[in-house]
Amino acid sequence: MLAHGSYLASTFYDEESVVGIVSNRGAANLDETDLAVMGLAEKVAGDALSVTQEDVDRLKRLGLSDAEIFDVVAAAAARAFLTKVLDGLGFQPDSAFAELAPELRETLVVGRPIADA
Repeated sequence: MLAHGSYLASTFYDEESVVGIVSNRGAANLDETDLAVMGLAEKVAGDALSVTQEDVDRLKRLGLSDAEIFDVVAAAAARAFLTKVLDGLGFQPDSAFAELAPELRETLVVGRPIADA
């Protein structure tokens, strides 16, 4: 969350927008495609068996190709795998993340706390 969220805040959105997306993406200013992509990714990461044909069909109706839908699923699965590996080995987020703005940092820290310097 820290790595991806801080990248989003520095490249695509401002910090306040990222906090809003993480806290309540339904209330954030996202289009239907972004919401559907995020919803599918969340299902894949949390319980891949909960993904239905309707989830895929919705993304197709919104203009995503089969290859783009595959990319969403593969990226979410890979990220979930990496998270489990890092958590299983006891890694903490790098201390450099402590320099993020307080509200952004607090929103993005999930799991283990940021490592001391």
